[in-house]
Amino acid sequence: MRAVAALAVVLVALAAGGGDVASAAGAGEPRFRGTIRAIPEQLRDRMVSWREGCPVGLDDLRLLELTHWGFDGKARRGRLIVHEDVARDVVSVFRRLFQAGYPIRRMQLVDAYGGDDYRSIEADNTSAFNCRNATGSGNWSNHAYGYAIDLNPLENPYVSGGRTSHPRSERYLDRRRRLKGMIREGDVVTRAFDAIGWGWGGRWTGSVRDYQHFSINGR
Repeated sequence: MRAVAALAVVLVALAAGGGDVASAAGAGEPRFRGTIRAIPEQLRDRMVSWREGCPVGLDDLRLLELTHWGFDGKARRGRLIVHEDVARDVVSVFRRLFQAGYPIRRMQLVDAYGGDDYRSIEADNTSAFNCRNATGSGNWSNHAYGYAIDLNPLENPYVSGGRTSHPRSERYLDRRRRLKGMIREGDVVTRAFDAIGWGWGGRWTGSVRDYQHFSINGR
């Protein structure tokens, strides 16, 4: 594990409108840093993932900036937007993933893909808030509230009837394989989300599994 030395967690500052949580690391080791802040005006003006009529207001959302390991083994900074109610918990999850050395291909706001979930998945982008309906439903997704995260979506596809709509995900349909970025029952990813009470789409029953998907209510 790449950052097991980063066991001591230092709370730098955490206020209602924002904050910064840092994990101490050994000399010369990259350290985890997670910041929480209100959505800045310049970002609000160009967000396409939010619009009037969404079930949550921009003032209820928070921008997270999180250190994560890339697939190239380098420490990188990524961004997610989540509901303010879960911001601290989400930071704690990604701190655990960083400390365990879990790789994340890319972590950009879905706005970088025009708010298009398919395009974001094709880029293997880890994302959270997006004001959209649930897949195959006319109801709001948990993503529309900032209460869900899709993690390494190509390695952890949405599977219906044993199939995926993303050709590059086909090699990951066999969940017995142990490939980089895959999520498995009982691993550091599922344990980290279990610790904050979130459910995993990989545990859904029936013909549909959503292996990338974690949410506050498991849906």
